[in-house]
Amino acid sequence: MSGTATGAAPRRRPTGTGADRWVVLVVLCVSLLLVAVDATVLHVAVPAVTEDLRPDAIELLWIVDAYPLVCASLLILFGTLGDRVGRRRILLLGYALFGVASALAARADSAEILIGARALLGVGGAMIMPATLSLLREVFPDRRERAFAIGVWSAVAAVGAAAGPLLGGFLLEHFWWGSVFLVNIPLMLVGLPVGRLLLPESKGDGRGPWDLVGALLAAAGLFGTVLGVKRLGGGEPVASPATLVPLVAGAALLTGFVRRQRRRAHPLVDLRMFRRPAFSTSVGCIVLAMLALVGLELIAAQYLQLVLGLSPLQTGLRLLPLTFAAMAAGLAGARLLRRFGPRRTVCAGFCLTAAAVLLLTALGRTDAFALMLGGFVLLGFGLETTLFGAYESMLSEAPPGQAGGAAAIGETSYQLGAGIGIALLGTVMNAAYAPGLAGVAGVPAAASAAAGHSLGEAYEVAARLGGPGGLALREAAAGAFVHGLRVTLLVSAGLLLLGAVMALRLPRVMRCAGGAAEVPAPRNAANPRAPGECGRAAARVVTSGRSRD
Repeated sequence: MSGTATGAAPRRRPTGTGADRWVVLVVLCVSLLLVAVDATVLHVAVPAVTEDLRPDAIELLWIVDAYPLVCASLLILFGTLGDRVGRRRILLLGYALFGVASALAARADSAEILIGARALLGVGGAMIMPATLSLLREVFPDRRERAFAIGVWSAVAAVGAAAGPLLGGFLLEHFWWGSVFLVNIPLMLVGLPVGRLLLPESKGDGRGPWDLVGALLAAAGLFGTVLGVKRLGGGEPVASPATLVPLVAGAALLTGFVRRQRRRAHPLVDLRMFRRPAFSTSVGCIVLAMLALVGLELIAAQYLQLVLGLSPLQTGLRLLPLTFAAMAAGLAGARLLRRFGPRRTVCAGFCLTAAAVLLLTALGRTDAFALMLGGFVLLGFGLETTLFGAYESMLSEAPPGQAGGAAAIGETSYQLGAGIGIALLGTVMNAAYAPGLAGVAGVPAAASAAAGHSLGEAYEVAARLGGPGGLALREAAAGAFVHGLRVTLLVSAGLLLLGAVMALRLPRVMRCAGGAAEVPAPRNAANPRAPGECGRAAARVVTSGRSRD
């Protein structure tokens, strides 16, 4: 195997052998769960933080965005550093930093300290996320087992994203807002010694020096790009300096990064991976899936709360079927991938998700619980099937020595797709929503213009107006929002169908070590529980000291 095992811990079994790999999977999934929860747990605590620390509008924006912005910017840096100095080492350092930053955030007594702590949490998250996925690449050399492990990994990510707001809401009912960060500390205190004892160390081939300048170029370029995309998603116009400057600077820095990598004999990220259709297509599928759906989730939350009048807790409960369906898809994904292959699995996931989105266009001003339940279940299962198949194909296509860089590219694509999706679908929503408020009877033009910014603002304007004019504005705003939601759903469905077409470039069958195809792999007739050719091929490669797909 191209990853190297350290000899300092003789009690650990070699990577990929014995039952320890399943314990490793549990440890890595707990790591991912903490990072996923922390990405969303603060959302419900924003009102309490605002009341206590009194941040201005810019500080509040950075309190919320510092974590995902820093995390997305540093994924490539720490993913490739893990390939060089050891993925387990980077993961354990991420644990330690995550725990320290959580303590700082919990005890922050000013907006500046909380922003700094959230940025440190982003650094820790950037260490943890690509390390978990790249270690799975090493620990599970048999692609069939690795597919199941990635399915569990992706299911845990879905649970973490959904559990964040629910956990935050529970803690805020009983404790102060800092408790949403303190919950990380005991888990990290347990994770450090357990991870040191159980996790195997693995590295790339170590050829050539680590490209520090290239890593910094990638980090700065991603920071500018993600910041510009977030500004767009927040409603800033494209021509605004706050949007245009970071976007242009980010694009220029990333262009410099790509040119530098092409010139180097030992690049930080081997861009030749993108010449492989399976790798580049998988990355594109991840971007398209997130682009089509993340902005949609925010719009759906507004629909549930502002149109149907549900509380935040009720809204979270309504979205739980989506999470449970995503968990089921992650756990069933390995079987689907073995039976149908990457092409049909990802393509079917896109089509199922598009069907769910089209079904949800039937939603209106009244609460259609059964329709919503069916749509969310199909949405969760289809989306997770798509993402699972794309992640598995991308990671299996990458050389083992580049596992950290490949995992970082996948996570960066996820973050960029999410940011672009919020900006794109938010723009579509606003373009379809605002015209519906022009010329409402009894409402001044200035009030109609202000109400056209968002549904929440429309309700505030309607409350100030009062009387028949206020009631008419409220009704018009709710109707315009439902119309905008339907238009946005149609655009999202179109993007998903485009992803289904893109997925046709993926391999038709799973290919395992030694070139064996598995659709599905045959079992040993003498021992039905023994692995088929795919598993035996992988075992032969591991025994010979090499691992490839």
